[in-house]
Amino acid sequence: MRAFTEIERDIDALVEMPLAGETALGGSVPSVAVEAWHLAAPLRGTEWSSVAVQDRTVPTRLAMNMLLSCGEDILEAWVASRGETPTTDQKEGFRLLALQRQGAKGEPSFNACRETCRELAYHYNLVTLDPAHPDASKRVHMAALVARHLLYFVEGKLTAAGLGEFCCSSKPVRADG
Repeated sequence: MRAFTEIERDIDALVEMPLAGETALGGSVPSVAVEAWHLAAPLRGTEWSSVAVQDRTVPTRLAMNMLLSCGEDILEAWVASRGETPTTDQKEGFRLLALQRQGAKGEPSFNACRETCRELAYHYNLVTLDPAHPDASKRVHMAALVARHLLYFVEGKLTAAGLGEFCCSSKPVRADG
């Protein structure tokens, strides 16, 4: 299981990256520039580090796969913290949504992150269905911000059990620190 600091580093690297171009199949496909080579690690079973090293870019589809993987890692940490084994099932085609559902069982305040997970899945669909869209890099950027929000919520939830009972205010976390 990956540490939250490692996940946050990967998400932040995508949030901060400018748009770069990549030639693919006779056209230009937007991609996200990569300076941090550790981004290749979260993609399970996908070899794309050679693309990142060669072009210093990560194609938008692969960036979205990485963000979805980060989201799953975040929710796996929540489920594991409750002494459960993270599910391998999918809900509506996404393991992320199945993990959120599993994490909310017996913990109604965890439903506060359901829409965040759905939004990450939505941006994943937008980018992977049309990676050449002119707004693809903006969509990756937004998905990275959503993934970061999910990270902060779950990290806060692990710190303050009542987090999420009213909106997703982190007041209990801020008040302690």
